[in-house]
Amino acid sequence: MKDKKIFLCSNCGNEAYKWEGKCPSCQEWNTYIEQIVSKQTNTKATAWQDSKSEMNLPIPILDIKAGQTPRIPIKDNELARVLGGGIVPGSLTLIGGDPGIGKSTLMLQLALTCPLDILYVSGEESPHQIKMRADRIGIKNQKCQILSETDLKKIFGTIKKTEPQLLIIDSIQTISSPQVDSISGSVTQVRQCTADLQTFAKESNIPVIIIGHINKEGSIAGPKLLEHIVDTVLQFEGDRNHIYRILRSKKNRFGSTDEIGIYAMEAAGLREVENPSELFLSQSDENLSGSAVATTIEGLRPMLIETQALVSQAIYGNPQRSATGFDLRRMNMLLAVLEKRAGLYFGQNDAFLNIAGGIKVADTAIDLAVISALVSSLHDIPVNRKICFAGEVGLTGEVRAVNRIEQRIEEAARLGFEKIVISKYNNKAIMTKPKIELSYISKVEDLITLLFA
Repeated sequence: MKDKKIFLCSNCGNEAYKWEGKCPSCQEWNTYIEQIVSKQTNTKATAWQDSKSEMNLPIPILDIKAGQTPRIPIKDNELARVLGGGIVPGSLTLIGGDPGIGKSTLMLQLALTCPLDILYVSGEESPHQIKMRADRIGIKNQKCQILSETDLKKIFGTIKKTEPQLLIIDSIQTISSPQVDSISGSVTQVRQCTADLQTFAKESNIPVIIIGHINKEGSIAGPKLLEHIVDTVLQFEGDRNHIYRILRSKKNRFGSTDEIGIYAMEAAGLREVENPSELFLSQSDENLSGSAVATTIEGLRPMLIETQALVSQAIYGNPQRSATGFDLRRMNMLLAVLEKRAGLYFGQNDAFLNIAGGIKVADTAIDLAVISALVSSLHDIPVNRKICFAGEVGLTGEVRAVNRIEQRIEEAARLGFEKIVISKYNNKAIMTKPKIELSYISKVEDLITLLFA
């Protein structure tokens, strides 16, 4: 029979029999790509007919013994934390990030430091290019083998000969399967290759890590089905103009998705950052207006970050509002609370907010620090550098309690802060005597009086 043409959405994988400008599934424009599908006569029996000869009996849930998931230990503590304690045998992990952010460097460092027999498959670089990066990292590992190949069938043939204990694919968009009649990187190829790698990982119990590209919106390139197939999805974030990189978990079937790993990109590769609080705090000893320190929680790790604000008179018609690393809509809400409850007017002023270090924070416990930085910049009065904040601000101006307050207090005391401002409703949650002075407030007006009276 003749081959037929179909059109696949490169964003969500939706199929259509003709080209369409807008995908009806994901509402994206100009994402349909033409694909040729070969029709073959299917002489095999149906799945129902096969089920008559093969049968798998169900197991009562009470008879299933649940145990801790075994993991392969790795020397990279940041990556192990994000994965949930190590690499799970038979798992399929996808890592994505901007071009040049350090995905290949991170995976090569894992291959050079892991004690397992590792096969590093690269479809983008030659073995000589990978060797140059390995020499720059300065780690030697005889168990790490490099293969430059894009044909998935040949890759599986090499795996049968070498029998690795860990497989790394760099990247999935360069791999092609001979079963699909389309170019590498297409929706069909990415979906087929990922499904084949998943089947290989589950049947052989060998963990597989694949590197994926991202699109202009910052999400994983390819069909959305790609993220559903894999067990873990990691996002490598950071600004190429800064040395700091953050590894986040967007999906993890074997652990939490709240953990982050922090690295510093240096000439010799990625260096683990063991104390992120010192990383995100200012190194200046001077008391400058528009700066306040907040305590936040990322996964199981408490951190102290610096919030910086700049409030100046609007030169142009409409005042500007800008936030980096913080939700702009929440900043506008906090400005409205200050105007309504504290009588501070920002209507004729530009307001800019920045979280130092390039980190993105979604924790509402930094609301008190954001308000302190905004008011400090408005009046040009510095906040004491020995004071930090932990509290959520509501629309009525009340300061609400935050979770895990004792860990935040201990981190602030460990870094030498003398006072922490928290909600009075957190008083009952503190069971031990802290090594730092506690200042309780209940309203935004109390914060203004405490700092700028």
